[in-house]
Amino acid sequence: MALTIRQATEADLTDVLEVFNDAIIHTTAVYQDVPQTPDIRSTWYRDRVQAGYPVIVAEWDNEFAGFASYGPFRNGAGYRYTAEHSVYITSKHRGKGIGKALIKALIEIARQSGLHILIAGIDADTLPSINMHLSLGFTEVAHFKQVGYKFDRWLDLKFFQLELTPPNPPQGRGL
Repeated sequence: MALTIRQATEADLTDVLEVFNDAIIHTTAVYQDVPQTPDIRSTWYRDRVQAGYPVIVAEWDNEFAGFASYGPFRNGAGYRYTAEHSVYITSKHRGKGIGKALIKALIEIARQSGLHILIAGIDADTLPSINMHLSLGFTEVAHFKQVGYKFDRWLDLKFFQLELTPPNPPQGRGL
């Protein structure tokens, strides 16, 4: 079995939309209730690319298996060295290490881009994702109780972070 990770293209957006909507409909990975449209996902993709953020996809034996990206953690110049990432794997390809490979690729891209912190927001009951992030060196930094509501129940959200660079701020780029 061959795993390939590459930059996404607009031709991947149908598959990206399908796996993202599957997560909306069937999981608590996304605290949304309404599937997205092709236009929404296309705008998301173009905005990410225009802002210089990565969108990468994984293929397993030449078949789309998932995607990952990161973007701004919060608005405001003071957050410019911190990003929040997301990763989504097709149900057929979960448990094969594809998510871990995508996150490792994002970590490398983030380091090369000069980011300091990478954040993951994960539903507290999603133990496979939590364990994967812990295995990559992320540490739990927050547990927000009952901040989401989906499938007729309250959901807890945990934040994990990974320090990518030493804590010395870049010179000449402060506020």
